[in-house]
Amino acid sequence: MKTVKFLHCADLHLDSPMSGLKYLPEEIFQRLQNSTFKALTNITDIAISTDVDFVLISGDIFDGEDRSLRAQARFRKEMVRLNQNGIQAYIIHGNHDHLAGTWTKMNWPENVHVFGAEVEVKRFIKHDGTTAHLYGFSYPKRHVTERWVEKYGKKTGADFHIGLLHGHVEGVSEHGMYAPFTLPELLQKQFDYWALGHIHKREVLASEPPVIYPGNPQGRNRKENGLKGCYLVSLSEQGADYEFIETNDVLWLDRTLDGSAISSLGSLFDLCQHAVKENRVDGKGVVLTLEIENLRQFETESVSPGFVQELLETLHEHEAEEQDFVWIRDIKLIETTQLQRSQLSVQGEFYHELFTAIDDFEHWEEALSPLYGHHLARKHLSELGEEEKENLLKEAETKLLQLLSQE
Repeated sequence: MKTVKFLHCADLHLDSPMSGLKYLPEEIFQRLQNSTFKALTNITDIAISTDVDFVLISGDIFDGEDRSLRAQARFRKEMVRLNQNGIQAYIIHGNHDHLAGTWTKMNWPENVHVFGAEVEVKRFIKHDGTTAHLYGFSYPKRHVTERWVEKYGKKTGADFHIGLLHGHVEGVSEHGMYAPFTLPELLQKQFDYWALGHIHKREVLASEPPVIYPGNPQGRNRKENGLKGCYLVSLSEQGADYEFIETNDVLWLDRTLDGSAISSLGSLFDLCQHAVKENRVDGKGVVLTLEIENLRQFETESVSPGFVQELLETLHEHEAEEQDFVWIRDIKLIETTQLQRSQLSVQGEFYHELFTAIDDFEHWEEALSPLYGHHLARKHLSELGEEEKENLLKEAETKLLQLLSQE
């Protein structure tokens, strides 16, 4: 029976600068900076151990168009390992590592096949005579907004047909609208597999034939949370089998804890410490965000402005020294009043309008003008980030509900 087996990955973003994470201890920051390279090494290890025929990388191998020498050297090292094991690599470049960039060019080993600036077909021949046609293109420039999917066409003479495309499926809004396409457009090509890239969240758009975004193999911030990895795929005359395999070295996780049983700040510490234990993963790092809900106002103790910071510092002790660290990025305390939106909204038009006003609030410049307009204060203020604005709105809502509940 004719078969081909391959790994599909995308969006490696090698040498990503990990912007905004300088607040982390040096050991953890360096671990995160190296994590994209570690994920690539893991991909190579998986390819070798599963004895695949080839590896597909669907764009954005490098984080920037300048492609640092360090990133290229690390990439070549892993391609050499694949070559030594008789494994081919087929790659396309995306909007981040497009062909119009300027960089010090490095030669790749003979097993690496790079698609050019036009849709082309590369032919793979297995040792038993099984053949596959692989279709793809690399971005000639950063902003590719045309419907390149229209340029793909099935070429006869192969047992399997696989498309590589770095682009945006219409209806998904998290990423830029590059090389847009629809699912019906892909299915009309009658390929056996579509190896997609660009969206950093893994998603199986279709199973027959498989149309898959593997997501990026290593999360780089809180938005890129959860397990990250690649897909191991087998194509045969009977159809396709595919399996997700984890490759990340550091996990970004969000966890919500029930704080209804907490009666003191000491038990709050115990709850967080238990969360650290529950989320520790052997051999991997974890950057954790905790949200503790259903909290009641403590009868004998109150949360001082500096308590959460002290709690974090206590939980952080010795974590930076651990190979399988759990670093709590933030702890958000949510009192019961914050969870009453749905109940309060149905009680009257007032609450409905209040919550709508909070959700739709955009008048930051007007609201903060007295502060930013002050000749002394403005010297020490910087622009608010989106997360800071979100936290301010949550705090304002909590205080409003507390005041209303006392009337």
